[in-house]
Amino acid sequence: MKKPFVTKAQLEKIIEKYPTPFHIYDERGIRERARALNKAFAWNKGFREYFAVKATPNPVILDILKSEGCGVDCSSLTELMMSDRVGFKGEEIMFSSNATPAADFVEARRLGAIINLDDFTHIDFLEKVTGSIPKTICCRYNPGGDFKISTQIMGSPSEAKYGMTEEQLIEAFRILKEKGAEKFGIHAFLSSNNTNNEYYPTLAGVLFRLAVKLKELTGISVSFINLSGGVGVPYLPDAEPADIGVIGDGVHRVYDEILVPAGLDDVAIYTELGRYMLAPNGMLITKAIHEKHIYKEYIGCDACAANLMRPAMYGAYHHITVMGKENEPSDHMYDVTGGLCENNDKFAIDRMLPKIDIGDILAIHDTGAHGFAMGYNYNGKLRSSELLLHEDGSVELIRRAETPDDYFATLGVTKYFK
Repeated sequence: MKKPFVTKAQLEKIIEKYPTPFHIYDERGIRERARALNKAFAWNKGFREYFAVKATPNPVILDILKSEGCGVDCSSLTELMMSDRVGFKGEEIMFSSNATPAADFVEARRLGAIINLDDFTHIDFLEKVTGSIPKTICCRYNPGGDFKISTQIMGSPSEAKYGMTEEQLIEAFRILKEKGAEKFGIHAFLSSNNTNNEYYPTLAGVLFRLAVKLKELTGISVSFINLSGGVGVPYLPDAEPADIGVIGDGVHRVYDEILVPAGLDDVAIYTELGRYMLAPNGMLITKAIHEKHIYKEYIGCDACAANLMRPAMYGAYHHITVMGKENEPSDHMYDVTGGLCENNDKFAIDRMLPKIDIGDILAIHDTGAHGFAMGYNYNGKLRSSELLLHEDGSVELIRRAETPDDYFATLGVTKYFK
């Protein structure tokens, strides 16, 4: 059973100052995750976690991760700008994008970020818009077909828009070397939210063998291999979590089997874990404000899909704790909804929960990644605040809630809203 990292009493006090809905993050949990990850890959002297900014784009969160030795993975101009302002510099920034605007590449070059090229045609585009090819460069690989662990299909790279074919990547390395690149990396993302401890070792095997082949065909020794993200979290309360220590050992084993005999024993390993790092360390806190009794039983909340899109977008499961009723029987079936004019605006469907009364506080778990970040303003809904629970128990407002003035501020015709 999932346990909230705050108590009902804590939340009642917090809500006196910061009304629901809001996202709250756990500093202690974030630091513990970062330290466990760094420990799991400590065997690799060049290891670095590049936190996926898109998962939780808040500078306070990024600063916590920076203090734990993490870099950042950016995918847009504004993510680059935020990372720069937090203090990430040079190769502490990985820039992984697709269909990339010229201005984004220009800013990535200005910051000295490692650019991870998504497509073969981006070589000429990057050179055209920035004037040259950087000395350090990475290419994203798409092996096509199905990605399997044993006999289980975990994803279908051939259906993904990302990355280069093997033939394109080999040719890209040759061209990039001719254009002045000196330090090369390989990147691939082949499966999402995977709690199978063999995912990273299996992916590592694919990329390590590719690195050996690249050396044989081009003479280029890859300097780093980016395993990207994909290690997931157990959203369901009875699901088994990934064991990052076992995962690190598995990658180490494959490293010794494939890279070391090929003379590639100094390759740095990088990761880009957004969901794994932050999802369990964030919750969306909302209140029950309505109940409805028709063909089903509904509980209406002051949060909606604008605060957490994943259930509406993917049918994703997020566990819900009715605060103060953790030990009561889950003997009532509800659809837990928001107030959008969309029928898929439901945090839970046919969910067995304790009896919910108006005013009850609901904690929606595992929203620390791809929660607030995916928010939007449909129906004129305003984005919520973000709070940080510090290790000493204090709470900091790290993003205020939007106001109607914020919503109207970008309108071209201002005479209506002065």
